Amino acid sequence: MWNPRRFKHCPSCGAAVDYRVPADDNRERATCSACASVHYENPINVVGTLPVFGEQVLLCRRAIEPRYGLWTLPAGFLELGETAAEGAQRETDEEAGAQIELQPLYCLMNVVKVGQIHLYYRARLLSDQFNPGPETLEAKLFHEHEIPWDDLAFRTVRETLKHFFEDRRLGRPFDLHCGDIG
Repeated sequence: MWNPRRFKHCPSCGAAVDYRVPADDNRERATCSACASVHYENPINVVGTLPVFGEQVLLCRRAIEPRYGLWTLPAGFLELGETAAEGAQRETDEEAGAQIELQPLYCLMNVVKVGQIHLYYRARLLSDQFNPGPETLEAKLFHEHEIPWDDLAFRTVRETLKHFFEDRRLGRPFDLHCGDIG
């Protein structure tokens, strides 16, 4: 089981926290030694899109760490106050400056080792013109045979692209793919 132990001090009062099982719980939680507040550590949601323009997909080359200079689908952390779909659209605009028509959720992958859940929506690009933001070195369209497979930033991106090209090649519907990344 993954155990990040992210808390050292209580966000409420600043005192040291201990990891223990609260009386009404069944697993260790960060519990404040002074005010007794219990702080829960839950997975982080990463949301993004698989933007398609004709036979090509859009990838962004990262201008930030981790994985600076490698290629990824436009994605990032879901913010409070937005739905997963809204977050995916926002990230696509921020990272690629791409105008899209959002389509259904396509891939959901649990990345347990780093405490994340990645959600990728299919998206239809409305234009082949992009205006990448500061987190992106360049945004570019690729045919399947042009994908820089050895320079993809994340395994979830690789898996999403593999599912997409296989579904398209076999003429399968673009149904939801779910999986775990070890």
